[in-house]
This record gives sequence, structure tokens and C-alpha cells, in this order.
Amino acid sequence: MRLIRGLHNLRDQDRGCVATIGNFDGVHLGHRAVFQRLLAQGEALGLPATVITFEPQPMEYFAPAVAPARLTRLREKVAAIADDGIERILLLEFGPRLAEMDAHDFIQQVLVDGLGVRFLLVGDDFRFGHNRSGDYALLERVGAELPPEQRFEVANLKTITHADERISSTRIRELLAAGDFEQARQLLGRPYRICGRVGHGDQRGRTIGFPTANIELHRRISPLRGVYAVWVQGVADDPWPGVANIGRRPTLAGTDERLEVHLFDFDGDLYGAHLQVEFALRLRDEQRFNSFEALRAQIERDAESARAWLVDASRQSSTQLPLPERHKPSDIVQHAFGPKQGIDLGERKRFGLDGPASPDSER
Repeated sequence: MRLIRGLHNLRDQDRGCVATIGNFDGVHLGHRAVFQRLLAQGEALGLPATVITFEPQPMEYFAPAVAPARLTRLREKVAAIADDGIERILLLEFGPRLAEMDAHDFIQQVLVDGLGVRFLLVGDDFRFGHNRSGDYALLERVGAELPPEQRFEVANLKTITHADERISSTRIRELLAAGDFEQARQLLGRPYRICGRVGHGDQRGRTIGFPTANIELHRRISPLRGVYAVWVQGVADDPWPGVANIGRRPTLAGTDERLEVHLFDFDGDLYGAHLQVEFALRLRDEQRFNSFEALRAQIERDAESARAWLVDASRQSSTQLPLPERHKPSDIVQHAFGPKQGIDLGERKRFGLDGPASPDSER
């Protein structure tokens, strides 16, 4: 897959393609159906498939204070699009120049002169150009009126549903906020994860026996907030169980949003590691406590609840398992939870993350 950052990086060999345009936040099953249709059309025409997307997303430029939380960072989105077989991604910086570009200029500069698009797949409600002046009808008309060597066909993206429900990034955000991870997984086509590198924290969690890996979010707001039972990939061969908090740590007067993960029975240095945190169960909202001791007691209850739920989920049959089969549940129980009998939070008093693995405590 070739990532093309801006029109100025287009090469002659990038001209001539089938394309689609959008934010593609989350790269859910609806997006993936679009990509498969685009790839099929590209194969029929003997042309590569190109996805045109924006950074930042248009709403983040025009109204950052009310822009929705991103499901995926740019890095995650690019990787997911590439996994679906798309050959090229044209990443356009959404700034003043693009925001003020006339719709006809966008067609000429991006689609015709830039990419040499021969087939374009967009929604019938797609709007583009300065003041949203361009629409599906304009694309159809201009595409048909161009000289024969520049003409392109425009096709309509039909609404894509799952179990009679429209698949959309907005709906997935609603499901995540409600803690319905199973339904979100159905619409995404995979479990919801947040990925990031472990950075430095204030190390308060270590002082109360619950060190946490502080994962850099690199986003304005998260689609999740609260306390969760999680699986963490990037620690061992199999996902590792834990409990996580996303929020601003009100008891500690925090202001920035953080993702903090406590890994059960883990002793190691994770600073600098790239982890994927998969959310399995929502335990509660983030809340403010009157004392550090009250916070510690609640963290202990959260950890016990998360551990018990994850152990139970791991023991279920593959047909009932609310987690991907790749988790190999029996193996997880053996290497991450210890013996199957007598699993209890009180059995383990020491939880170490040696070195600068950013232990923090807010749950």
C-alpha cells in the first residue's frame, strides 16, 4: 500500500484509478464493503483502488469544540484500510486551502489532474467544496461532460446495514459510550481497541499496589470514559487481562484525558512498548472520591470484578465466547491468571511494573 501525503507527492504512475472519498473513521464493516466494491470495480477496469481521506477530519477543522471523538487515530485508520487490500491512500491536509476550494476546482485538481479518476464511489448525500457547494449531481454531470480521456463514472454508495441496523461511525460511538462492546464489534467487524505507546506517568498507582501503564492517547477526546475490564496485546504472545481507566482522574485533579491500564499479576518494564487495549466490559463511570484511601478501595473492587469477569469469559465455549477466538481462552487462564482454583485479588499483593512504565492510579 502506498500512502500519498498531499497532491504534490503524486507521481505519474498514480494517475488512472478508481476512488472513493470519506473520513472512514473506525474503518467499520460499512467502509469495508465500500472498499470491496471499489476493488472489484478496479479489477474489472484494470485500475488500482485509491481511498481519498483527510487530516484533520473536516469537522475537526470547522468546529473542533463539537467534533465527535475519533474511533481510530490516523495511524490505525491507514493500517486498517491497507489490511482491506486498498493499493493507495491519498491523504489531504484539511486546512484553509482545501476548505476554501471551489467544488469545480476540487474535481479538476484532485480527481482529474491529480489522480485521473475513472470511477468514483460516493454517497448520494456527499457534499464537498467551499460552502459544501458540490454534490453527487455535480460530480455526475462534470464526470460525463469531460473530454473522453478524462471522463469518470460516479456510483452511489447504498446504505449498508447489519441486522437491519445502519452501520455508521456515529452509531458505533453510541454503542461504545453505552458499553455495548458486543454490538460495536458486530458493526466494526472486530473488537474495539485503542492503541498507543506507554509513556511516563506520575507513579501514584505504585504507592497503593496498583501500578498502571500510561498509554498516550494522541487524540482530543476519547469515545470512551470510565473503568473497564480489558485484554492487552503487546505484552505477551496472548492477550493479557487487566483493568483500565479512561478519563481525567478527578480525585487527583487531573485535566488531560489518559488511558491507564493495570495488568493483573504482571511484573515487567513496559515503558516505550506499543500496546493494543481491547475493551471487554464496562464496569462503571469515572468518579471523584473524597480520599486517596477511598480511591484505592474502589480500584481494588474494580480489579476484582474485572478479573472475575475475564476468567469467566475465558472459560466459556468458543460458541459462547464474547471475545475473538484468537484469544485462546484456555491458554490465557493458565499463563495470565494462574491456577483456575482460588483466583482472588487478595491472593496477590504485589503488582510490579519495574522501571519507568508510568504507574498511575485513577480509576
